[in-house]
Amino acid sequence: MGGDVGPRVTVPAALQALASNPALKLLLVGQPEAIQPLLAQQSAELISRVEIITADGIIANDAKPSNAIRQSKGTSMRVALELVKTGQAQACVSAGNTGALMGLAKLMLKSIEGIERPALMTILPNQQKSQTVVLDLGANVNCSSDMLVQFAVMGSVMAEEVVNISKPRVALLNIGEEESKGLDNIREAASILKETTSINYIGYVEGNELLTGKTDVLVCDGFAGNVSLKTMEGVIRVILSLIKSTGDQHKKSSWFMQLAKKWLKKRLMKRFGDMNPDQYNGATLLGLKGIVIKSHGAANEGAFKAAIDRAVQAVEKQVPERITARLNIVLPRSDQ
Repeated sequence: MGGDVGPRVTVPAALQALASNPALKLLLVGQPEAIQPLLAQQSAELISRVEIITADGIIANDAKPSNAIRQSKGTSMRVALELVKTGQAQACVSAGNTGALMGLAKLMLKSIEGIERPALMTILPNQQKSQTVVLDLGANVNCSSDMLVQFAVMGSVMAEEVVNISKPRVALLNIGEEESKGLDNIREAASILKETTSINYIGYVEGNELLTGKTDVLVCDGFAGNVSLKTMEGVIRVILSLIKSTGDQHKKSSWFMQLAKKWLKKRLMKRFGDMNPDQYNGATLLGLKGIVIKSHGAANEGAFKAAIDRAVQAVEKQVPERITARLNIVLPRSDQ
């Protein structure tokens, strides 16, 4: 029910996900009267893999997280998380209020032992035709050095298990590559990571390396991560918009120039299309004992389907279990 549009986006996206994955079953949590009309005229096979779970309450997108959590009983977000807690669902995907989702998820599902606070993580395409794990993207504005180290551990697990990178390179986002630069917590985290042999730490990287593939895991606090991600997404959307508008101007050009523009437009769309933010929508709230995916509130059908696919991937890779196993190896028992 959440997000800027609600069921008019999430239900069609759910149907697309079901059509592309015959093994998938979805529980749609919300108001039946808003969901059922959107399921009309669908095949019996698809509908057999859909179950509507009634939840009449909705957490407003602009609600203060603390108030939303206190008044969350009966809301679609809380009911969905309860389904994960009780084992009736293996993952929760929401486009609703980010602060409320993070607070409720931590309250209900609890953090993995050894993780101080969960982090929002996404996987971005890079110039090396590979992918980069980036976290935190906004769950924690202020992070201690220990939290950054925990993020590095979780990011390494994601790079290994999901991106299939052996010994992933881990870097800290900083304002320079020199060891003397950066805030105290970043420098302290760097010192710890250097001594952690199970982490392939390569040092600091700056924001201009976000998409170059210089590192496989990029670790930062939630403030820097969120600003970096939103800036990158904005730039990419502008580029894609400019490419799409190419050819609408100068219609009086010669046939040769028009043909050349069409060819160039096709090449550019192919090159930059993979970086369309819609294709990697869905940030994983890492560090919980259950799987929670946060979709952009303004996600379209394709973007919300990408978030559902991200949840399926996390379930298949057993992400919480993998992180727990790695923490038991990397972090001393006293830190847990």
